[in-house]
Amino acid sequence: MPDTSDFDLAIIGGGSAAFAAAIRTSELGGRAAIINEGLPIGGTCVNVGCVPSKAFIRAAEAHHRAGHVPQRGIEATSRIADYGAVSGGVQELVRGLQQSKYVDVIRGDANVEIIRGRGRFVDATTVAVEGRSEPVRARRVLIATGARTWYPDVPGLSGLEGAGANGARPNGHASQRILTNETLYQLRELPEHVVVLGGRYVALENAQWLARMGSKVTVLQRSDRILPGEAADVTDELAMHLAAEGVDLETGMELGKVQVDGRGVRIHTNKGVFEGSHVFVALGRQGNSEELGFGALGGTLHGRGFVRVDETLRTNVPGVFAAGDVLGGQMFVYTAAYEGRLAAENAMQDMHKRVDYSALPWVVFTDPQVAGVGLDERQAEEAGIVADAAVVPLRHVPRAQAARDVRGFIKLIRNTETDELIGARIVAPEGGELLMEVALAIQMGVTVDRLASMFHPYLTLSEGIKLAAITFGKDVEKLSCCAV
Repeated sequence: MPDTSDFDLAIIGGGSAAFAAAIRTSELGGRAAIINEGLPIGGTCVNVGCVPSKAFIRAAEAHHRAGHVPQRGIEATSRIADYGAVSGGVQELVRGLQQSKYVDVIRGDANVEIIRGRGRFVDATTVAVEGRSEPVRARRVLIATGARTWYPDVPGLSGLEGAGANGARPNGHASQRILTNETLYQLRELPEHVVVLGGRYVALENAQWLARMGSKVTVLQRSDRILPGEAADVTDELAMHLAAEGVDLETGMELGKVQVDGRGVRIHTNKGVFEGSHVFVALGRQGNSEELGFGALGGTLHGRGFVRVDETLRTNVPGVFAAGDVLGGQMFVYTAAYEGRLAAENAMQDMHKRVDYSALPWVVFTDPQVAGVGLDERQAEEAGIVADAAVVPLRHVPRAQAARDVRGFIKLIRNTETDELIGARIVAPEGGELLMEVALAIQMGVTVDRLASMFHPYLTLSEGIKLAAITFGKDVEKLSCCAV
């Protein structure tokens, strides 16, 4: 029978995974439809995630550093003259990048069409769009609907699961006092005292910049450590520096209830009641899948509404793929784009390329940053790899000494049987900038001995990678200034 499809790929969602898939479909000579409703074009990252959070982080860093000059003989001060102007500047940046990096990128591409409205499966090749008389028909469909803030089943928070899924906000006092990544960056006045629920990426990044701007910040974390997925040396180092800046870190917390009124919030826990002007919810994410009609097709979900896929990004429904945060896996904008492109290639060309995250770099944008790639010691042991680690405190890195900022360390992990580098964990100012050298070394199977013999410019932070590699066989305190 003739193919009566309108498109080669119909994409439900409008973030980085969706755009990467649409662009790749066009490059391969196909037609793609982006069906988007909810957050504006660009999804979480550009609108309510990476872009605004990092802009606030940098603004707070400039303010903080101006008042904390480490060199002798220099005095400086800083003040927040107009927080509303800071916030307005961030939103201006968001709008500019949304236009230049999303809307303008596909403008004029006859192979890509943006369709406004909520998409819902009719069958595996047909998507009904709210407000559109005719459904969208496609040879393949990609789910790229992203994720949103997850609310636990706690009195005062339960029932807010839909808040933010389509740009909505909770009603009454909660709309002013309960904040998420979808509402925090819109505020025109700095909150007086924010109680942060959670102790991972989103919680810590926002906790620190708020504190640096002048808010009182209390972090309530359920586990006994922040960033509980990382080793204690990493989390203890970061916790020490956050506490030194006045961020109150409370661990081992179990939430009882949350009370909100016109005056503020009260968080009842197993260790007492914590009060503040606002509460910022960063306890995890949930997939935007409940209104897709995917379950009616027999589609499989897991966890908090995340779509289950195989290594080729295929769901269990033939012809339906999924990519990005809705998978509940690696929730980064660059992995979403990678998955969107890969899904489009597999869908368009009937290929079975598999995702590969063996050398995936990641960064927590606190200060100092926490950055990692590959395996740590525990993960290596679980994988059956005989491994050891070398650690260089930044106090031994000349660039850090010259900058008078020796917070943190660089840790490399190697396979002791092959001498190949298999991972790194870094706690350092701008530590994320060191990752790509390590990621490339892991990807290419570079040995630690080879890494240690490479030229690294003196008085660069990257020299710390060389020092750490050398430390597998030598005492860093006995090296000369040029790491020999």
